[in-house]
Amino acid sequence: MVIMTTNASSTKLLTLGTLDISDAHVYPAFVFGTIIYLIIVFCNLLILISIAVSKKLHKPMFILLFNLPISDMLGATAFFPQFVISIVTHSRLISHPACITQAFLLHVYGTGNMLSLTAMAYDRYVAICHPLRYNAIMNTNNLIKIIFSIWLINLSFMVTLFILHARFKLCRTNIVDLYCNNPSLLKLACESTDVNNYYGFATTVLIQGGVLFVIYTYAQILYTCVMTNQPDARRKAIQMCSTHLAVYLILQINTLFTIIAHRVESASPYLRRSFSLSVLIFPPILNPIIYGLKITELKESIILFLKINICSMK
Repeated sequence: MVIMTTNASSTKLLTLGTLDISDAHVYPAFVFGTIIYLIIVFCNLLILISIAVSKKLHKPMFILLFNLPISDMLGATAFFPQFVISIVTHSRLISHPACITQAFLLHVYGTGNMLSLTAMAYDRYVAICHPLRYNAIMNTNNLIKIIFSIWLINLSFMVTLFILHARFKLCRTNIVDLYCNNPSLLKLACESTDVNNYYGFATTVLIQGGVLFVIYTYAQILYTCVMTNQPDARRKAIQMCSTHLAVYLILQINTLFTIIAHRVESASPYLRRSFSLSVLIFPPILNPIIYGLKITELKESIILFLKINICSMK
C-alpha cells in the first residue's frame, strides 16, 4: 500500500479497488455497464415523465414516488460513468475532490431512497387505515412539507458528514471499495476518526430506524386488510403494499449487509464489494420495473405515454 501524508483538500490521486478484468473482457464489461446505466436512466425517466404528464397520477402516493427515480438516477450517474470509463482506460485513479463528490452523491442517493420509501409507507398507512381522513392528512401543504423534509434531512445529514472529512490529512491513498464512500474515505485518515464514526453511527441509526416505523405501518395495514369485508379492496391494498415492501426490503437488506461488512474486519473484501455494488445496481433497476408493472394506474399511464410517442414518430 502506498503511504503518504497530504492535506485532505489537495488534488492528490487516490486509487480505487481493482476490477480484476482480463483484457478479453474489458469491452464486453464496458458495454454491459453502459447498457445497465442506460436502462436505469431510461426506466426511471419513464416513471418520472409518466407521473408528470398524467393528471390522474397527480396524487400524494405518486408525487412521493416521484422522488425515488430522482434518487436512483442520481446514484447511478454518480457511479456508472466513472466506473465504465475506468474499465476502458484501465485507470482506477480518482482525485480526492472527485472522490468526496462521488461519495456525497451516493450517500444522498441511499438516504433519499430510505426516506422516500418511509414517507410512502406512511402514505399507504393513512390511505388504508384511515381512509376517511386521508384527504385531510395528505393535503397539498402536508405533502410539500413531507417532500421538503425528505430532502432537508437528507442533505443536512450528508453535508455535515462530509464537512467532517475536511479536517483530515490523508496517510493512505488506496480506497478499499470499487467506488468512494464514507467508510472507505475514513480508512485513509491519519488522525482519529471517532467523531466521524459516532456521527455516522447516529445518522445510520436514525435513518435505518425508519424500518421500525415501516414495520409498524405494514402491520397495521395487514391487520386492516385482513379485517375488511371487501375482497377487491383487500387484494388491491395487499398488491400495492407488497410492491412497496419488496422495494424497501431490497434496499434495506443490501444496505445493512454493506454496513456490517465494513464494520467486521474479517469480512471478505469480495463479499463487501458485492453487497456495495448491489446497492447501486439492483434498486435503481428494480424500482421502476416493480412499480411500473405492479401498480395498475402507473402501468397504464406508461403504456399510454409510449403509444402516443411511438405513434407520433411514425
